[in-house]
Amino acid sequence: MNAYLVLANGMVFAGKSIGCPGTTVGEVVFATGMVGFEETLTDPSYYGQIITQTYPLIGNYGMNSEDKESGRIWAKGYIVREACTTPSNFRSEMTLDEFLKQNGIIGIEGIDTRHLTRTLRESGVMNGAITTEFDPNTDAEKLAALMAEIKPYAVTQAVATVTCKEPETYEPTAGVAEGGQPLHVALLDLGCKNNIVRCLCKRGCRVTVLPGTATAADLAALKADGLMLSNGPGDPAENVEIIKNIGEMLDTGIPAFGICLGHQLTALAAGAQTCKLKYGHRGANQPVTEFETGRTFITSQNHGYAVMGETLPAEVGVVSHVNANDKTCEGVVYTKWNCFTVQFHPEANGGPKDTEFLFDRFVGRMKQAKGDQ
Repeated sequence: MNAYLVLANGMVFAGKSIGCPGTTVGEVVFATGMVGFEETLTDPSYYGQIITQTYPLIGNYGMNSEDKESGRIWAKGYIVREACTTPSNFRSEMTLDEFLKQNGIIGIEGIDTRHLTRTLRESGVMNGAITTEFDPNTDAEKLAALMAEIKPYAVTQAVATVTCKEPETYEPTAGVAEGGQPLHVALLDLGCKNNIVRCLCKRGCRVTVLPGTATAADLAALKADGLMLSNGPGDPAENVEIIKNIGEMLDTGIPAFGICLGHQLTALAAGAQTCKLKYGHRGANQPVTEFETGRTFITSQNHGYAVMGETLPAEVGVVSHVNANDKTCEGVVYTKWNCFTVQFHPEANGGPKDTEFLFDRFVGRMKQAKGDQ
């Protein structure tokens, strides 16, 4: 079946359908990871977006039920150069095409993804649509109707859509001495990846995942030892009430660690500003420099917005990390609160694992705070 990608600037790419037939509209972005396509698809941070994979062959090791970062695909669509139909891996349970169909996702293969990526790099991310329902090159009336949907599209109510509805607790899988009590982490689910929970549980933590709308009173009722602020989708500044709640939570002095959207919302709560990047950082090869050590780490990232480090009030914290490519803020250490945050993903399934030690740093802060009580 033929499929077509239509961009807001009028460009049309012709290819073949993968996944479900139909039409989907979203924000077209690109991700540079060579592996981890299942994790990418199921990352809630991609809510509202149509993902372009820059690596030419996707699905070669198949899809399985263990590597998902959430219970479903949150992206609006999927674009690849070639979707492998004969995956080869002992863990493979189905093909990419079958996985997309299972989740009701519309995709396209066979287009020039290098040309598309260069277009997005030069022009910035833009809205678009994938359709199997008509040929945009020959049906001007239907194209005009589709463009009327594409141009005003915006990702809204993102956190409210992807967050959990009820709290859920996960027990530690390792790291607790016999007879000892595990550290209790409250994890604010702003679009949380499963591996954040796993990284905490394997360090001896009991993790209670809270809806993104949880308040300081909800946190106090848990008597948690630490607060984890997860990744998530959308414009951070849209989350006015959540930003207020996070500020009140941090005012209690609880040790806290924020990732991605959690990093952005914490900065907004501290009085800083955020901005939308031209084409964002998405992939597993983003270099980040830490000022304290002078080391540069290769990180996994997925975000379209950034904290404007120069707007962070000097009395509340300092920028701790920057992106080695474009010098945008990648981390903050707060002096006002017992908190540090990073823009990248230290849990990083499917890799790299350079910065997973940050979870140990968070556990150390919780232990220190508990020992001081």
